[in-house]
Amino acid sequence: MKKLLIDLASAIVDAPEEVVVNERLDGTTLHLELSVAPNDMGKVIGKGGRIAKAIRTVMKASSTKHDQHVVVDIVER
Repeated sequence: MKKLLIDLASAIVDAPEEVVVNERLDGTTLHLELSVAPNDMGKVIGKGGRIAKAIRTVMKASSTKHDQHVVVDIVER
């Protein structure tokens, strides 16, 4: 799951080497925290949050395949 999120975010941003994903397992819920370069934050969030919503939708679809619940948070560094 972590690799999928890294691949998705890296394809969107200008500085893919600065994409960092931290994961934390809380019971059956996997929390993924995505952070990117400050200049790329707008690209990951998108206009009105559309890109962020699309990323979360893809991750949710993938998580059902692995019988997990995934929460994606986009955080600043």
